Parts: sequence; structure tokens; C-alpha cells
Amino acid sequence: MLATVRKLWAHIAWADETLLRALDAGTPSPEMLREYAHILGADEIWLARLERRASRTPVWPSLPLEEIKTLAQTLHQDYRTFLATLSQQRLEQVIGYTNTAGNSFENSIGDILLHVALHAQYHRGKINLLLRQAGMAPASTDYIVFLRSVAPGD
Repeated sequence: MLATVRKLWAHIAWADETLLRALDAGTPSPEMLREYAHILGADEIWLARLERRASRTPVWPSLPLEEIKTLAQTLHQDYRTFLATLSQQRLEQVIGYTNTAGNSFENSIGDILLHVALHAQYHRGKINLLLRQAGMAPASTDYIVFLRSVAPGD
């Protein structure tokens, strides 16, 4: 499971970079930037919960494209660092956290990481719809496309 989680996070970094190139190719709307910034805001909040620290960003930050790019790079590195120290045993560890509505929950680290990946992919889909509606080319961020183009033979 740990190897799969690490591969999934390599996909996330690739998908984010792919989508950023699509946004950079035109003039992204405020709604596109809002959705992308939310992916990063949520990623940061979940990482903060995993690391037992305060989040550095709100869940819906308002950021221009250049700041989105910088935050994406920072978060990708921070997640790589977190995953590098993760063991299979720790992946199964259940942690408690409080959501943005103030409700307390417990989930395994593995389930949280899977949630973060799926949440981001959902919002990438919304951004791709907005790109299409604006007459811009969408970004193919599917996992299988990642495997075919970046990690052949895996």
C-alpha cells in the first residue's frame, strides 16, 4: 500500500503541474484560480493535520497564478518529505483532527492521503470544465495518462 500511495502522490504533483501549464497557456478566470487555490488550501490543511501543526493557508485562499505556482511547489516538496518518512505501520495509524467546521474525527493516515488525492482530482475536473467553457484546452490529468507518459513500465 505504501508504494501505491507514493506513486499516487507522484501523480498528484504531475497532474498539478500539467494543469498549471494549461492555466498558464491562456488567461485563467478568477473561478479557475479559486478552484486551483482551493486544491492547494485543502492539501495544506490536511498536511498540517498529519504533521500536527497549524495550517499556513485557509481552505479557500485567494491567490494569483504566480502565488499558486509557488504554493504548489512548496506543497509538493512538503508532501514528498512527509511520504519519505512514512512506514506501512504509520500509514495505518489512526489520527484525530478537527475539521474547518469544528467537528472532531479520526481516520488513518492512509485514508486521509487517499481522500486528499481524490479531492484534488475532483477539483481538477471542475477546472477542466471551466477551461473548456472558456474555449481553452483542458489538461489530461488522469492517472493512466501519468503512467503512460511519466512512469512507463510501472
